[in-house]
Amino acid sequence: MKPLRVAGADLEAPAPSHRALALDTFELSKRFGDFTALDRVSIAVRAGTVHALLGENGAGKSTLVKCLVGFHRADGGSILVDGREVQITSPQQARELGIGMVYQHFTLVPSMTVAENLCLARGGLPAVIGWKRQRSALADFMASVPFKLDLDARIADLSAGEKQKTELLKQLYADNRFLILDEPTSVLTPEEADELLTAVRDLAHGGRMTALLITHKFGEVERFADDVTVLRRGALAGAGAVAELNADRLATLMIGQALPVTSAAVTQPARPAGEPVLRVKGLQVDNDLGLPAVRDLTLEVPAGCIVGIAGVSGNGQRELVQALTGQRARAGGSVTVFGEAFHATRSDYLRHRVAALPEEPLFNACVRGLSVADNLALRDFDRAPWSVRGWLRPAAFREAALASIAAYRVKTRGPDEPIERLSGGNVQRAVLSRELSRDARLLIVMNPVFGLDFQASAEIHQRLRDARNDGCAVLLVSEDLDELLDLSDRVAVLNGGRIVFDSARPAQDRDAIGRAMGGHADGESGPVAVATQGAHAS
Repeated sequence: MKPLRVAGADLEAPAPSHRALALDTFELSKRFGDFTALDRVSIAVRAGTVHALLGENGAGKSTLVKCLVGFHRADGGSILVDGREVQITSPQQARELGIGMVYQHFTLVPSMTVAENLCLARGGLPAVIGWKRQRSALADFMASVPFKLDLDARIADLSAGEKQKTELLKQLYADNRFLILDEPTSVLTPEEADELLTAVRDLAHGGRMTALLITHKFGEVERFADDVTVLRRGALAGAGAVAELNADRLATLMIGQALPVTSAAVTQPARPAGEPVLRVKGLQVDNDLGLPAVRDLTLEVPAGCIVGIAGVSGNGQRELVQALTGQRARAGGSVTVFGEAFHATRSDYLRHRVAALPEEPLFNACVRGLSVADNLALRDFDRAPWSVRGWLRPAAFREAALASIAAYRVKTRGPDEPIERLSGGNVQRAVLSRELSRDARLLIVMNPVFGLDFQASAEIHQRLRDARNDGCAVLLVSEDLDELLDLSDRVAVLNGGRIVFDSARPAQDRDAIGRAMGGHADGESGPVAVATQGAHAS
């Protein structure tokens, strides 16, 4: 098999499958006005395989799968299921063909049981359900799948991993034999992710189904996929067997150029951590319902270190960052920066050179209707050189903005463009340029690259490394364990609002960190404080 093919080329056909569906597109196209979102894309997904679909934001992945599941109707080209051309004009038609989708966000009914959700997915229920017959059918079905769930458990009481398994079981119980999985592991622990994708691979190789896996994690592609297709700017960039395409080659296909060499690739000698910059002691924070979200949390972040906070979504991360950055009241405990009480006022930020890149910065760190230049000046607009004797200097705003736009490669029509018109990655770059422009000594970051494309993610990650290497203390809160392991000198795990595990050897302790994220810590952990000899530049 050739390692790379272009549109129209054939891959080696698998042995015939009695259940799993093969799916091909031939020169599939979709336009929205003058914009071509999908430009004559041909892919071949072999029956009984896991086929990965890669591409940056805007590459056409969502448009392609929406054509396959009937949310969009293609403007040109063909879709073939098991070699037969079909017309898919609605989600109902896709379901009748055996095509289903597991979405990134759960679509279950929380108040219902697993059994009830499975029956709803299958459809065709009578006005009065004969549960004896349904239970018998469910029992037979559960005996045929690789993992077990309590059919009587309420969805609201399940873990994220169990909910995602239920989403997969829904599609199988509905007798869908071609499943599209959209970032299915984004909210799972590493252990849960491995279990789910192992089951997907086993089901596919057993001929039960075919999987089209949308992911941004090259590790998942390498470990679980058989073939891969890469889209770029709405067109087919390349495809082939995973065994023949390494991560560097896939990344190059995605972005259209060779990967940049970052300073992280250069081994640097170990160096001691600095003195603690941020100290949090006994922090208590309530959620929106007034219930405890962060419980007696104690940690330290030294100069020249990245301390990562890992955890499955909903374990207090959002409330922690909001409390530290001044967006949420603290119910108890203390926060100090350089030994002084930090209340997250504007004067505190300026005096201690604190910077923050919160989650969804367009909503949490910007004024959407203001220009890029005005947003970049929000921290210092009333100080020289932006203001003289109380008078604002718009020309200085624009001059500084032009320098930041160039330095951080912010793609914009100019400094006067409203920041809300920028893409997510460019908003991230703009806010990061503002926050780091004052030689920050403490940087608090949450999910800095969530939803961003590969190139934007790599650039922002390098900015975080550079800040750390310049002596900045960085608190990195992320739900992506791979990101934390790649960047952090130390990782602490937040579960139920408490730190339940911490590691000064994140890469070596990956499994233990994953178990702690799932509520199975290997042992008790004390307050998180990076040892003075435990940090190193990577």
